[in-house]
Amino acid sequence: MPAANLAGMSASRFPSEVYARRLEAAAAAASGAGLAGLVVTPGYDLRYLLGSRAQTFERLTALVVPAAGTPIVVLPRLELASLKESAAADLGLTVQDWVDGENPYDLVADALGGHARAAVTDSMPALHLLPLAQRLGAVPVLATDVLRELRMHKDPAEIDALRTAGAAIDRVHARVPEFLKPGRTEADVAADIAEAIVAEGHSEVAFIIVGSGPNGADPHHECSDRVLQDGDIVVVDIGGPVEPGYNSDCTRTYSIGEPSAQIAEQYALLQQAQAAGVAAVRPGVTAQEVDAAARDVLEQAGLAEYFVHRTGHGIGLSVHEEPYIVAGNDLPLAEGMAFSVEPGIYFPGHWGARIEDIVIVTADGALSVNGQPHDLVVVGP
Repeated sequence: MPAANLAGMSASRFPSEVYARRLEAAAAAASGAGLAGLVVTPGYDLRYLLGSRAQTFERLTALVVPAAGTPIVVLPRLELASLKESAAADLGLTVQDWVDGENPYDLVADALGGHARAAVTDSMPALHLLPLAQRLGAVPVLATDVLRELRMHKDPAEIDALRTAGAAIDRVHARVPEFLKPGRTEADVAADIAEAIVAEGHSEVAFIIVGSGPNGADPHHECSDRVLQDGDIVVVDIGGPVEPGYNSDCTRTYSIGEPSAQIAEQYALLQQAQAAGVAAVRPGVTAQEVDAAARDVLEQAGLAEYFVHRTGHGIGLSVHEEPYIVAGNDLPLAEGMAFSVEPGIYFPGHWGARIEDIVIVTADGALSVNGQPHDLVVVGP
């Protein structure tokens, strides 16, 4: 069926020329890796390459990107509507539709010229990987090494989207103090934040953490029926996507009433650690060096054992993606990479705190997409 019949532009994706450049880059990267091509099933990689939000079912849907030749889309005839919001029609891609009783893996193999040296995305279900491997006569390799290089380096359109997302979540954090009142539960606060996330421009809520008092010492606490009390330190980590699907992720820490002198002192050290991490960001510095810059501040203060996670993670279409800012990752940073810088300190049974910004590597440093103050925000009581 001709892809032109699927024409339709949507605000949920970038202009089609963005995807044309990405497909060309993916084909070139596959060729450079000695691959016959890439087979991309629904997930973030398909969304990146085609702007498609198609889902995975028991019937195969896949974008096939040959190292040499024109990409095609293989999908069930009954799923043709799932391409209407993608760039497939604008790019003139051939759509090889199939019906029950036909073998879609033959279509994929034909598009690859019958070559066995293919790569598949890590989201491909085993129910498709195994029959594809049988048809190709070899188990495909993962396309992760090829596609992560593309997805890690954000283009101008992606950077604009991340900056829009950062500004939107800043507006939410500006409203959080009005929600933090003694006598309310974490769940009450989370419900208000969820409404604010959408009201301030996100298409949906990706996650909400409201960790008060001892719950703040659990980095991945979500929310509970715990009632907020005077003197609580409250960690609020929130985010969500803005169209065309790029995510915000920002953490600020709040104090209901004035904090103790010890808490204020330890929080000030956390501020220094986060600032040191951001200051270390520039092209050529490795991911592990940024982690070390933040971690060393806390280590020198005797707080290293209370910083229990990596300093950051990449962000884009997925909230967590490469590059990961962690010890052992010697990846040199490059202009256009985007990731969080989010050291935290956690005292089990007592309290915790975290400061998180999303930063984008520039030619000579880092640009933060978040502008809310890093101070411990005192609210109420």
